Amino acid sequence: MREKAQDAAVHPHDEATAQAGPQAGAAQEELSAVDAAILEFERTWFTYGGAKDHAIRERFDLSAGAYFQRLSVLLDDPRAYAHDPILIKRLRRIRDSRQRSRSDARLAR
Repeated sequence: MREKAQDAAVHPHDEATAQAGPQAGAAQEELSAVDAAILEFERTWFTYGGAKDHAIRERFDLSAGAYFQRLSVLLDDPRAYAHDPILIKRLRRIRDSRQRSRSDARLAR
């Protein structure tokens, strides 16, 4: 039973990345410097102090909306998963949980 629960938690891009093997990762393009910086920021943003939106504006010169749109695309990018699988899995769990909460709230109306 536990295996089924774990299998259900696997993201489709995780499987695609795992099936591609190590040679496919070498053939893929690397993340852009900005995308890698976004992942680094997500890993450490709490150390900046102050509002996250303000830090995003200062560091990336992006609105919060544009930043989070780009981050959302990154979460589904196999290159980002290859770059930092633990971070990507954590951020996907957070995103999926928030999407479920919003969906549940809409259904409760």
